[in-house]
Amino acid sequence: MNFIGTLCFLLVLTTFAGHFSNRMGIPSVIGQILVGIVVGPAILNWVQPNQLLNLFSDIGVIMLMFIGGLESNLTLLRRFFKPAIIVALCGVIMPVVFMGSAAVAFHFSVFEATYIGVIFSATSVSISVAVLRDYHALDTSEGATILGAAVADDIVGVILLSVMISLMGTQGLKTSGQHTSIALILLEQVAFFGGTYLVVRWIAPYLMGISEKLLMNSSVTIMSMVICLGMAWVADAVGLSGAVGAFFAGIAVAHTPYREVIEAHMEPIGYAAFIPLFFVGIGLSMSFRYLGQSLGLIVVMTILACLTKLLGCGLGARLTGFSWHSSYVIGSGMISRGEMGMITVQIGLQSGLLSNATYSKMVLVIILATMVAPFMLKQALKPNKKALAPVNK
Repeated sequence: MNFIGTLCFLLVLTTFAGHFSNRMGIPSVIGQILVGIVVGPAILNWVQPNQLLNLFSDIGVIMLMFIGGLESNLTLLRRFFKPAIIVALCGVIMPVVFMGSAAVAFHFSVFEATYIGVIFSATSVSISVAVLRDYHALDTSEGATILGAAVADDIVGVILLSVMISLMGTQGLKTSGQHTSIALILLEQVAFFGGTYLVVRWIAPYLMGISEKLLMNSSVTIMSMVICLGMAWVADAVGLSGAVGAFFAGIAVAHTPYREVIEAHMEPIGYAAFIPLFFVGIGLSMSFRYLGQSLGLIVVMTILACLTKLLGCGLGARLTGFSWHSSYVIGSGMISRGEMGMITVQIGLQSGLLSNATYSKMVLVIILATMVAPFMLKQALKPNKKALAPVNK
C-alpha cells in the first residue's frame, strides 16, 4: 500500500506540473521530469526509485511508443526509409567521434572513451514522440524520418555495443545470462523484423478479427495490448529496445479496421498512470553527487550530446533533400537519449566497461540532454508549424 500512496502522490503532482508547463508554453513532459527531480534523491529525497516504479516506467514507455505507432503511417515510413537510414548513420558517427575524442581529452582511456561515444550514439525517441503528438507532427515527413531513424540507430547502437563488449574480452552481450555472438544477435534481429512484417501484414489483422468475435468486454483492446506487450518482449529478447517492438505493434494494429477504437481506449490507459511515471522515472534517476567535482566534464558532454545529434542528424537530413528548417526539426527530434542511453550505460557498468564514477556522470549527462531535447524540438516546431502539414499518403 505504500506504493499505492506514492503512485497517488506522483500522479497528482505530474497532472498539475503538466498543466502549468502547458500554461507556460513548456512541453508537459518537462514538468513531469522536474517532479521526479524535485521529489527524488536529487533534491527532497521523498521518493526513491524502486522495482514497482521502474515497472510502471517500463510499461509507460512501451505504451507511449505503441500509441506513437498507432498514429504513424507505414506507407509514409517506407517512403522515408532511405533518408531515415542516412540520418541515423550521421547521427551515430558524430557522437562516437566527437564525444569519444572529448572523453580522451578528459583523460579517459581510449577504450572507455570510445564506449562513451557509443552510449550517446543511441536515440530514445519516446520523448520526441510525446512532443510531436502535442504539435500533431507525427504524420509528417519530418516525423516519419525521426521515427525511422530512431529505429535504425537503435540497431546500429546494438551492433556497436556488441562489438565493444566482444573486444573487451567479456562474455559478450548477455541475453538471459547466456553468451550471444554478434552474428547471432544480428540474425535474431533480422528474424524479428521479418516476423514484424508478418505481424503487420497478416497476424495482427487475424488476431484483431478473432478478438471482435469473443464474448468478452473490451476484447479488441485486450488483444491490441497482447500484441503490444508481446512484440515489446520479443524485441527486448533479441537485444533491441522494447519500445521498438511496441512501436511496430502500434503500426500493425493501425492497419486494421480497429485503429480509432484502440487509440481511444489506449490513450486513457497510458496517460492515466503509466506514461507520467516514465517521465518521473527519468527525474528520479538524477543525482547531483558528481556535479561539483566534475562540472566541466558534465557541461561539455551535455553540450556535445545535444550538438552531435542536432548537427549530425540535421546534416543527414539536409543531404537527403530536406530544407534547412526540416533538417533542424529532425536533428532536434533525435537529441533525446532517455531509456536507450540508460540501457547502454547500464550494460557498460555490468560488463566492466565503465567505472561506477563514470557511470554516474554519464547518467547525469543523459538526463540533462534528455531534458534539453523537448525544448529544442518545441522551438523547432513552433515557428513554422504550418510548414509541417501532413504529406500526401
